[in-house]
Amino acid sequence: MKPKIVLVEDEAILRLDLKGMLEDSGYDVIGEAGDGETAIELAHQLNPDLMIMDIKMPKMNGVKASKIITRTRNIPIIMLTAYSQEDFIEGAKKANVLGYLVKPISESNLIPAVEIALAQAKQMSHFQEELENRDNKLKARKRIERAKGILMKEKNFSEEIAYEKMRKISMNKQISLERTAIAILKKYGGSNTSRYSEAKAPKQCN
Repeated sequence: MKPKIVLVEDEAILRLDLKGMLEDSGYDVIGEAGDGETAIELAHQLNPDLMIMDIKMPKMNGVKASKIITRTRNIPIIMLTAYSQEDFIEGAKKANVLGYLVKPISESNLIPAVEIALAQAKQMSHFQEELENRDNKLKARKRIERAKGILMKEKNFSEEIAYEKMRKISMNKQISLERTAIAILKKYGGSNTSRYSEAKAPKQCN
């Protein structure tokens, strides 16, 4: 599938040139805009793989628009600028922008910048997924340890027996050990389990 790109540039001729360069290189330009406000709308409507956005535009500049977009969308952004816009460049650094190009833009610097931005975005997304997976595993281990501790206290089980009871419940009900732990926490008054309400508490732990 071709990477999807949204172009945001108030100069129509330049926007047309950029579109031609991108499409000739195999990219799919799925949206175009000439101001920051429309860029925000397109970001939410189209959720592109990349946005290429001019910094200085009417209604809302590219830096402000990119800040708003990155609050709710993990979309990589390349900013277009001119040599005389150092202040805007500094602002772009704070807006989670992956790169910028200085006008005039040529295919020889546009396409490598696009490829790098897409590669960096992919790596960042993969890294974020790994962090979330690690966080979820840590939370699961904590729930299991809490549930095991409750069984040890309520049933006077040893740590080994408490764990075996939980494992047996999981196997019998064909659910994960974490969901068994959540059910036990819920049964004995554990907190923060509302989003797992579908997990039924075990009838007995004898």
